[in-house]
Amino acid sequence: MSLLEVRALSKEFGGLRALDGVSFTAGEGEILGIIGPNGAGKTTLFNLISGVYPPSNGEMSFQGESILRLKPHQISRLGIGRTFQIVRPFQNLDVETNVLVAFGHRYYPSLWKSSAPFRQPGILREVQTLIERAGLRPYTKQLAKNLPLGFKKRLEIARALALRPRLLLLDEPSAGLRFEESAQLMELIRQVLDEGIGVLLIEHNMHVVMDLCKRIVVLDHGSKIAEGSPEEIRSNSLVIQAYLGKET
Repeated sequence: MSLLEVRALSKEFGGLRALDGVSFTAGEGEILGIIGPNGAGKTTLFNLISGVYPPSNGEMSFQGESILRLKPHQISRLGIGRTFQIVRPFQNLDVETNVLVAFGHRYYPSLWKSSAPFRQPGILREVQTLIERAGLRPYTKQLAKNLPLGFKKRLEIARALALRPRLLLLDEPSAGLRFEESAQLMELIRQVLDEGIGVLLIEHNMHVVMDLCKRIVVLDHGSKIAEGSPEEIRSNSLVIQAYLGKET
């Protein structure tokens, strides 16, 4: 079953077309890789899906309903969670409160209104479960700003999961991580998949993409140039050209 359908999606910034007629579907319990060279339009695509920017043309639907003109908080409440390439935790709040605030976002309109009412035993147990899954239990009371990058990445995923998403957008989760940290993060993403949550994964680490994804969409200069299995993508001449350049 398709969770997300993107049809002929385009975005222009003045005279620059950052995304040009991109179409694909993403299903539940599936990790769909979104790859391409720098400037290919990958993060612009995520910004359109999550409501940061309105599209110039095209259509997007989630679970059969249009999300074309919805705001980010409306889209997140429908069941689309997101992480960012540059991690954005609340730096001066501890790990527990970071996850707690994300949990309360579905019900309360502001940060401080969401924190205190949700410090209830049942909710705190759910928060602790997410922290445990992310491998952050020893750091529950540590301020987010004091965490190393790999742990901040896990915290980003825990906060996104607190929204109880059906679809999770992960923007370069392994960027800047060591091999061991990337392997741990991949295991966390697999756990998300086992729960039936769909994942869109932007990633430059081809080992991560080829290991996790059964289907990959390739963007170049804002256009989709290929879609297929990892084996098909590896041998696609347009993909090779986009990454390595054309021989002269």
